[in-house]
Amino acid sequence: MEKKVTIAIDAMGGDHGVVVTVPAAISMLKKHSNLYLILVGFDGSIKEQLKKYHSVDHPRIIIQHASQIVAMDELPTSALRYKKDSSMRVAINLVKDGIAEACVSAGNTGALMATAKFVLKMLPGVDRPALTALIPTYDEKKSVRVLDLGANVDCCSDHLYQFAVMGSVLVSAVEGIDNPKVGLLNIGGEDIKGNDQVKQGAKLLSASKHINYCGYVEADNIFEGVADVVVCDGFVGNVALKAMEGITKLFSFYMKKAFKRNLYTRFAKFISIPALLTLKKELDPGKHNGASFLGLQGIVIKSHGSANSSAFANAIKEAMLEVKNNVPQLIGSKVSKVLEET
Repeated sequence: MEKKVTIAIDAMGGDHGVVVTVPAAISMLKKHSNLYLILVGFDGSIKEQLKKYHSVDHPRIIIQHASQIVAMDELPTSALRYKKDSSMRVAINLVKDGIAEACVSAGNTGALMATAKFVLKMLPGVDRPALTALIPTYDEKKSVRVLDLGANVDCCSDHLYQFAVMGSVLVSAVEGIDNPKVGLLNIGGEDIKGNDQVKQGAKLLSASKHINYCGYVEADNIFEGVADVVVCDGFVGNVALKAMEGITKLFSFYMKKAFKRNLYTRFAKFISIPALLTLKKELDPGKHNGASFLGLQGIVIKSHGSANSSAFANAIKEAMLEVKNNVPQLIGSKVSKVLEET
């Protein structure tokens, strides 16, 4: 029998709140008999949604009332100071108190990071949390972990090195890859390319015996799977991520436009439907939804704010994987070892 896993869900977070989080929670409970969920938020709103799925008395669901919600455009400092009974804060507190083993939220990214860092604290030796997520590659069996994706706009070379260590530990634990290859995102593959921060980061990674550094990676090489982990600062990472999402939408727009061009293309659309459905499934951002804040003394997973229930369920799945593999403990142990030998 699999070990019991308890996860706190910020049921009110994101663009859609309980309309997405509750059905996602129920779908995951059906798939995993060892999963227990604490739904945090307005108890009335949560119960109303549970009634629609005949799950008000579900034996593996606990409702934890929270009287406040963190708005998607709220300043992190405001959320931290004035929203101490928000669904986000209460869910993270449950992790701190050992009642839940992970928190999943689709809420305000800045507020989530600030609150998680304040409540859970950083692992010894880690300066900042890094937001990481899976990016698909040409090989449907392989994905790449990219970090940071927006938690830290400004980073120094030491932060990039820490991100590399944490990313390597995560990939080894969750993906089962021994000694994963780590690349540094840059504007070119030559040594002369990049700013001082990237060049200094490359020196640290090249000299480290703890990192399997494979060199600079350009943005288009990410999809080729040349590295298992790609490291960058949060500004660059977030721009790259949003560009990827935008390209997917642009491709879909032009495909629809092309099929409407004339009678022949309309007919071709029907012939192509099976291939198009497969393509849509593979390029669906929700398939890889669930970004992890690495470096905290606890597991916090960030779902995309506009995620549907299927995508939010994938974020819960990511939380389960990290709980199963004791990711914070592994990262803490690895960072301590690196610091001792540095």
